[in-house]
Amino acid sequence: MTGSSRISTRIGSIAESATLKVDAKAKALKAQGRPVISYAAGEPDFVTPDNIVEAALAAVRDPRNYRYTPAAGLPELREAIAAKTLRDSGLEVASSQVVVTNGGKQAVYQAFATLLDPGDEVLVPTPYWTTYPEAIKLAGGTQVDVFAGADQDYLVTVDQLEAARTDRTKVLLFVSPSNPTGSVHSPEQTRAIGEWADAHGLWVISDEIYQNLTYDGVKAVSIVEAVPALADRTILVNGVAKTYAMTGWRVGWMVGPADVIAAAGNLQSHLSSNVSNISQRAALEALTGPQEAEEQMRQAFDRRRKTIVAELNAIPGVLTPTPLGAFYVYPDITGLLGRTWGGVTPTTSLELADLILEQAEVATVPGEAFGPSGYLRLSYALGDDELLEGVRRLQRLFVA
Repeated sequence: MTGSSRISTRIGSIAESATLKVDAKAKALKAQGRPVISYAAGEPDFVTPDNIVEAALAAVRDPRNYRYTPAAGLPELREAIAAKTLRDSGLEVASSQVVVTNGGKQAVYQAFATLLDPGDEVLVPTPYWTTYPEAIKLAGGTQVDVFAGADQDYLVTVDQLEAARTDRTKVLLFVSPSNPTGSVHSPEQTRAIGEWADAHGLWVISDEIYQNLTYDGVKAVSIVEAVPALADRTILVNGVAKTYAMTGWRVGWMVGPADVIAAAGNLQSHLSSNVSNISQRAALEALTGPQEAEEQMRQAFDRRRKTIVAELNAIPGVLTPTPLGAFYVYPDITGLLGRTWGGVTPTTSLELADLILEQAEVATVPGEAFGPSGYLRLSYALGDDELLEGVRRLQRLFVA
């Protein structure tokens, strides 16, 4: 038996999450005593709000939660998700059109697995989150990148999508606000893309995990609100991780047409069964309880957003569009490549990220993790003082 045959080709082809890999390396260096500042992980630095924690503590003491519950989720949580979907995405659905998943990642995987057959193509606006390619690959689909650079605020156009469409295109991935760029499509842009998808009979998988984290008075309009006709061919993916600082609780969901959601529920019944009942009870409180803590976190992200954009743009050779959502910036750093810094001449963003980690003790994620080289992703979901110190280190490294 050869070494390569020990693991299936399908699983062996999966790439490790680049963001988690960089974050793990940063934490390892910290454990060695190095003062590394990490912008790698998309994880709020806040603690989960007290009312949510208290709901979980009460759930721990309730014997109802010690047993299997419906694989698709607790009925009351599915009702709350349906209410949120109407409130924030403008789509009225029955609770039977909701499946509660182990985090947003499981919802993403199940969405692609439910829709794709081998050879089906998925149009993926690029830069993209690192998990999308692997989920598409596992489902047997073919990813087709549609790239938009900093000059477009990383927002693809209908013309670009149409140029990439073929007779094998089945699904459009739509993400607004975006990870990794923080870009948000305007209502007009969303409507235009939705009408184009509807005209060509495409399915849409819309990742709305950051829809409640927007700034400057901007609303992330759901594609099904912009184009209601798409509702029968759209799966919405969402969760509590980002908005409520609940990354470790692992509660996400998918919402869509009844037949698709029933099929995804069947898959989940064999894959994982129900999400932890304790986490589901906590998520129910997050969606239905007081929202003041969530708003305070959003305001803190907004403050940090303004700081990091201004400080990064003070570095010659760095172009950082102002994001309108999520908690990431995605600077174009091509102006720093091919130049010598501390005796090293990086030619790719991967090499530049290694240089920054070694010489400035700052962890960033290179653009290669999200598409083309020439970019870095920095999360500003970390404390104000640490955030500012990290950027100042970059300024000392790159400003002569």
